[in-house]
Amino acid sequence: MAGLGDRQCLGWAGRLAVRAIGAGQPLSYYNLGVRRQTSAEIAARWEPECAQRLPEGTDARVVFCFGVNDAVLEDGRPRVDPEQSADHLGDILRSARARGWPALVVAPPPSADEEHNGRVAKLGELFATVCERESTPCIRVFDPLRHSATWMREVTAGDGFHPSAAGYEEFAALIVPHWLLWLAEPGPELPIVR
Repeated sequence: MAGLGDRQCLGWAGRLAVRAIGAGQPLSYYNLGVRRQTSAEIAARWEPECAQRLPEGTDARVVFCFGVNDAVLEDGRPRVDPEQSADHLGDILRSARARGWPALVVAPPPSADEEHNGRVAKLGELFATVCERESTPCIRVFDPLRHSATWMREVTAGDGFHPSAAGYEEFAALIVPHWLLWLAEPGPELPIVR
C-alpha cells in the first residue's frame, strides 16, 4: 500500500489518487498502510483511524487491500488462518457500511514465492466470497499480475513482494477503471448544510 520500492513514493494507491484528480474527481487521499500488518491488526485499528480523517457529512469512502501478510508462514503456519482473515474482512465491511462509508476491496497480489502465491490465491477466493455476501465490490488482481511479465520481473528483482514504479503502475492500471466508476457512484445521502 505504501509503495515500498517505488522511487516516486506513490505505490498503486497513490497512482489511483493521481488518476482520480486527473479525471476531475474531488479527492482527499490518506494511505493508512502499515508494513507487515495482518488483517487482525488492520481490523483493530482501521475504524478509529478513518473516523479521525472522515468527518460526518462528507462523501467518505474506504479502500481495503490486505492478506499478503496473513499468508506469510511463521512456525510453519500462516500468520492468520485464512478463515479468520475472511472473518476480519466481513467484520470490517459491516462496520464500514454501518458508518455509511462505501468500501472497495482489492484482493491481495502475487509475490515471487510460488508457495506463498498458492495461499494468497486461496485467500483471494475467500475474500471474493465475503465481498459478494456483503455486496461490496472486489477487484481481483492476482491472476492478471501473476501473468504480467512486468509485475513478476519487478517483484523478483525487489524483495519478492514489492515492485518498483513500473510494477505499481501495472497494478494501478488494473484497478483504475473500476476505481473511477466507483468514485463516480453517488455516495450516501448527506445532510444539507445551510
